[in-house]
Parts: sequence; structure tokens; C-alpha cells
Amino acid sequence: MLYYALPQFEPYFGALNVTRYITFRTAAASITALAISLAFGPWVIRRLREFKIGQIIRQEGPQTHRAKAGTPTMGGVLILASAIIPTLLWADLTSEHVWVAVIATAGFGAVGFLDDYLKITRRSHHGLSPSQKMTGLLLVGFFVGLAVLYLSTKGQYNTRLLFPFFKNLIPDLGWFYVVFAMLVLAFATNAVNLTDGLDGLAISTVAVAAAAFTGLAYVTGHAVLADYLLLVRFPESGELTIFCGALVGASLGFLWFNSYPAEVFMGDVGSLGLGGALGTVAILIKQELLLPLVGGVWVLEAASVILQVGYFKATGGKRLFKMAPLHHHFEQLGWSEPKVITRFIILAIIFALFSLTTLKLR
Repeated sequence: MLYYALPQFEPYFGALNVTRYITFRTAAASITALAISLAFGPWVIRRLREFKIGQIIRQEGPQTHRAKAGTPTMGGVLILASAIIPTLLWADLTSEHVWVAVIATAGFGAVGFLDDYLKITRRSHHGLSPSQKMTGLLLVGFFVGLAVLYLSTKGQYNTRLLFPFFKNLIPDLGWFYVVFAMLVLAFATNAVNLTDGLDGLAISTVAVAAAAFTGLAYVTGHAVLADYLLLVRFPESGELTIFCGALVGASLGFLWFNSYPAEVFMGDVGSLGLGGALGTVAILIKQELLLPLVGGVWVLEAASVILQVGYFKATGGKRLFKMAPLHHHFEQLGWSEPKVITRFIILAIIFALFSLTTLKLR
């Protein structure tokens, strides 16, 4: 909205011409998101406490986590609001790419909100059943798949895949792309959800990934850089840079309260919403296959759960890891929670940086 309002005053304040530039608006959206999160964070935490919306700790989890029971949860509402509001303020809202990202984020967040709500009302760590949750996520993913097919009919998207390291491998999935998009988003949401087990871990890795996607969205929408890097360019997708910048600011603001020892947890409304947001951005800027590398930590966490379950069933009860997801395994090895968090963040940064190098390695 400010994107339209501020240029009206440009004849009186020439400096306002900077609001036309994506780089400025991305920085402004990030700062706005950070400010909203920091300003409203204490109020949200107080309200969550007043409504007794506290974390339910799984009995089979680490014993050291029992002390976290009752910590306010569902703080993801603050993250999503802090990201979406600045996007609506600073982005060009004629970009349909922006609306797909915003609506998808709200949709995935709604699934997580319902899951959290049921956990709180039932006073149990069981909310939606796995099948119910997956159905909800796949339905939102189906919307995203249909949306990008619609954009492709207008020349604002295509259903080809870009493979990292292979510039000539660009298969066209056609209508099957809808199914592919659903699978990508199901992976992204669940992987971030599994990573959300230590104070500040999930939101830190999301901030790193969002920063990487900010750069990726910018070069995708930039005519010269996209051509140089052999990327598929959709001019409208450049506005997603503002959305990603807002995600970075919102994540950093929430980390202020979620860092060890956490004052508030994001809950599924946050983890599913953020995972869906980044997965949708990856799809819209044609970096779907780069997503597992950008979010390498999430892949490791999800893989550890899959391997643990598979090994347990195959060996009749033996465990491959001391506990899954992977961050709990290192806790059981004796690492302190802050050490696990810090080292996983280092890994997240390495994965994100390496993902950016692949842009020219094709």
C-alpha cells in the first residue's frame, strides 16, 4: 500500500523516488517486519499466558525438556503477521506471484493453527491426526499447483524443472506439475516442523533460508542477472524479494523472544506456515530443486526420522539414533542445547551459501 501512496509525494520530497526500487522496499519490509515483531512480541506473549496457551511436552521426548511445559506457544501467529503485513505495505500488489505466496502462507499457517488449537483444548501433544494434517497440507499445495498453472497460461510461469549443475536438463512436467508442487510443499512444511524442537533452532534456520531466497528471488526478477545466470525470468517474481525480506525480519524479531531459553514457541502455526512460505517461493522462482540444499538442515532432520522409523521396523526394535529428530540425538550424546543450536545454525549457513554457488555451476 505504501508502494502506491509514497510516490504521490515524490514531487514534494524527491528522495521518495527510492520507493520505486525493489532493493529499498525489501530493506524497508525487513525492518518493518522486525519492528512489528519486537513491538508486539511482549503483548502476544502476555496474551498467550492469559489464555493459558502453553506448550504440551511429549512424554517420550528428552527429560531435560520437561521444564519447558507451559511455555506460551502458537507464537507463529506473530511471525506470519509480521511477515505478511509489511509485504502488503511495500510490495507491488498487482503481482500475482506475491498473492500466491501470501495466500499459501496463510493457508499452511491455518492448518498449523488448527493443529495447535486441538492440542491446547485436548491438553495433549496430539492435535490433528497425521492423515488429517497431511490432507490439509496437500489441499493448500494443490491450490499452489493450480495457481502456477494459471500463471503459466499468462506467460508468467512455466512447468519446466531446472536441475542444479545441469543446464540442459529442463524437463516439462505439464499438468503433473500440480502433484510435484504438492509433494515439494508437503516436504517443506513437515521438514521445518520436525526441526522445531529446540529453542531458536527452527526460526534461525528459516531466517538463513529466507535470506538465501531473498537473493534468489532478486536475481530471478532481474533481467541482466537472470540472463547471466541462465535462470528462467519472470519479471513479476521479483516482487517476492520483498516477501522474503519480510520473512527475514519477522524471523529475527521472533528469535529475540524464542532464543534459548525461549519465552515463546512458534507452534505448528509457525513451522507449517514458514515451511509453506519458503516452499512456495522456491516454486514461484523456479528453484524447487534447490530447496533441499538451501534447507539442508531440514533435510537432515527429516531424513533422521525416516531412517529411525525404517531401521526400528526392520530390526525389530533397534534404534539407529539415540533419539530422532537428529537434534535430539546430539542432546542424548551430551551436547548442551545451545551447542546443538549453534552448530546446526552454522550448518544452515554453509548449506545456504553453497546453494547460492550452484547458480553459476550449470
